Amino acid sequence: MTNGARNSKRPYLIRAMHSWMMDNGETPHVIVDAEKAGVEVPRAYVKDGKVVLNLSSTATQRLVLGNDWIEFEARFAGVVHHVRIPVSTVLGIYARETGEGMVFSEQDLGPEPPTKPAPPEDGSRRPQLKVVK
Repeated sequence: MTNGARNSKRPYLIRAMHSWMMDNGETPHVIVDAEKAGVEVPRAYVKDGKVVLNLSSTATQRLVLGNDWIEFEARFAGVVHHVRIPVSTVLGIYARETGEGMVFSEQDLGPEPPTKPAPPEDGSRRPQLKVVK
């Protein structure tokens, strides 16, 4: 990225957890906030504003776990649908068999721009680090 901005860790964590689950013979599922802009899923499968999607290699075709988007084709009730979701709408990823996984917070989308610390009110210097033996 440019201007010193940092990438969100969410897509990297999703890819890592997906890989770990697949390597261990587990079925990765993601929970998606289906009410957010850009979510393209079959609306019949949305419940309480959320949808759970199976991201296993047997359930998806042409799966792309990108930095901004997750895209794939999958069958829902025998009908192939193209699914496209912004990574920012993924609320968590877990293994169906064990429930192990990760829940994401807003902070996982990327850090806030750094703010300049306020100078001490008494005009004293900032603390210095010392080597302790």
